[in-house]
Amino acid sequence: MKKIYFGLLLGICFSVSAQNRFFYEYKFISDSTDKADVKKEMMLLDIDKSGSKYYSQDKFIADSISKADLEKQLKQSPNNINISRREKPGQVSYKVTKQYPEFKTYLFTGISSDSYKIEEDQKPEWKILPDKQKIGEYNAQKAITNFGGREWTAWFSTDLPFQDGPYKFYGLPGLIVKIEDKTGSHSMTLVGNKTIVIPSEKETELPQGVQIYGMGGKDIEISEKQFKKVWKAYVNDPTKNMREMMMKNSDTNRVVFKTMSANGKEISDPNQVFREMEKNVKESLKKNNNRIEPDLYK
Repeated sequence: MKKIYFGLLLGICFSVSAQNRFFYEYKFISDSTDKADVKKEMMLLDIDKSGSKYYSQDKFIADSISKADLEKQLKQSPNNINISRREKPGQVSYKVTKQYPEFKTYLFTGISSDSYKIEEDQKPEWKILPDKQKIGEYNAQKAITNFGGREWTAWFSTDLPFQDGPYKFYGLPGLIVKIEDKTGSHSMTLVGNKTIVIPSEKETELPQGVQIYGMGGKDIEISEKQFKKVWKAYVNDPTKNMREMMMKNSDTNRVVFKTMSANGKEISDPNQVFREMEKNVKESLKKNNNRIEPDLYK
């Protein structure tokens, strides 16, 4: 009988290619009722001739460790896989890719046990202003835009000949070296860069009949309108997908969910697990009320 313990979303990588890597310090206030709690995450923007990818450094490291652990388990005991959460999986779970030369932009994010690939149907419309200032070591010029339900001020530098930037932002005559929304809730500032050789993505092959959240399957491609509908359904019933997965259990293929209580005790009873998960999700949603792109979650 195959037992699968669900946990961290994993990223799988192999083979190599040369890219430009830009490091952005992302500061954000996830709870609008607690503006003193400013979180930080180091984000990476990797650029090559085909496009770019923007993602969390901490999450990338945690996923790489989990991937190595998974491959070890697959070799030793492929019918009993235990994927555990890491201590520091990163605070930012999404990633954004852009395909050159059209700058076709996709947001990759998860809801419950599903992973989604959402095509952006709007491009940032910029107004370039004459204001100039030094951002770090770069000469930068000011530009403003309304995007995703926020007013943004960006600083771009023609010293860096890339019409790209963090998150979904692009389309200025140089790389965006800093961008911040009007409320000061979200800001991304370039703090370093280097040319690197990094792995390209490759999925780990799982045994037949085994599925693990974030692995062994394609992202579900949907529009922003469809994503909003899925999100609303999730908010109303956070554990629906997991309950449906357990209903498909059989003697040869069985999904098992476990979680930890507030006092650190392991919970394995399905009904109790789902109650605890639903409670945790609702508490998390209440605190995470100030998203970078609020229009997407309306």
